[in-house]
Amino acid sequence: MPSLTAARVKSECRAGRHPDGDGLYLVVWPNGSKSWVSRVQKDGRRRDFGLGGTGKVSLARARELNRQVRAWTEAGLDPRHERLKAGGIPTFREAAASVFATHSKNWRNAKHNWQWMRTLEMFAFPRIGDKRVSDITGPMVHELLSEIWLTKPETARRVRQRVGVILDWSFSKGYREHELTMQSVTRGLPRQPKAIEHHAAMPYADVPAFLKRLRETETIGRLALEFVIATAGRSGEIRGATWSEFDLDARLWTIPPERMKAAREHVVPLSDHACRILDRCELYRRSCTDIVFPGTGRGGPLSDMTIIKVLRDMDLGVTPHGFRSSFRDWASETTDFPDRVVEAALAHAVKDKTEAAYRRGALLEKRHELMAAWSAYCAAER
Repeated sequence: MPSLTAARVKSECRAGRHPDGDGLYLVVWPNGSKSWVSRVQKDGRRRDFGLGGTGKVSLARARELNRQVRAWTEAGLDPRHERLKAGGIPTFREAAASVFATHSKNWRNAKHNWQWMRTLEMFAFPRIGDKRVSDITGPMVHELLSEIWLTKPETARRVRQRVGVILDWSFSKGYREHELTMQSVTRGLPRQPKAIEHHAAMPYADVPAFLKRLRETETIGRLALEFVIATAGRSGEIRGATWSEFDLDARLWTIPPERMKAAREHVVPLSDHACRILDRCELYRRSCTDIVFPGTGRGGPLSDMTIIKVLRDMDLGVTPHGFRSSFRDWASETTDFPDRVVEAALAHAVKDKTEAAYRRGALLEKRHELMAAWSAYCAAER
């Protein structure tokens, strides 16, 4: 989460580096001058790139340049070399870096950001990375997809989609004379087997005993996992939670649209169980960040792997997301709460517009009751 503001950039006079986030730093020199630096790391090697002084480069422009430098680095390109180049038709690798820098600023999921470029690096760049986008043909894309189409079907579909986005961008920029549709490219590939994978879930009857075991040792990772269970929330929503999102007097947690899967604001009623967890989190609160569940870095959120590791260390074959299924099964099989109340608690998207409007306006009190019942169930000795 960015920490600098335009006002602070103008007023900051303490010599040193002041982080904005995502590797961007405001550097205040002893003589009072100020400049921007982008710090990136690739394959264990750390490098700093100057982006210009604050007199010519605004905060917004510095963030844009920082995203571009990071995208070049992730694509295996040298940012210093790329910034010297002007004009010409880009290679597929260079086009991928430009597309990533443009679109990733609107992506909320850090894991998606990392995977987007990583899949191209593994499966597309070895084949077409150094080819000019104007020279890439359908058979080339067909060949690279055919290698993983049946062995890694989900990954293959993602690679196809990402390659298509980059080639569409190239056409819109005038680097390609003709469009290349991914539908025509994959028409000759065999049909992929349909497979439905569900997140491994714990039977709801085992949740109370598991929580008792979870509390035997307290860490910020275990508290985050317990909060996942207490609120039936998604791991990413919990890890990104900030103290400013909570109204503890009203016992409500308001998650903004940009952090929700459905891109809609979601209000979570807080049970006694959830409030007790937040009380414990106060002991881990840091002055440098508003994050409720901070990671080991400088003010960033807890990583997804930290929560997963808690379950692995306890030798359990379940996932954090699976506890949403535990909650759903408990509500369906042991309570009389209507489905619409349970689905609203899980923040599931509703296709019917009338039903969606009703859920937003009329179910908060019922959901308070639902989460209180879940809290009481989780606290029971079994």
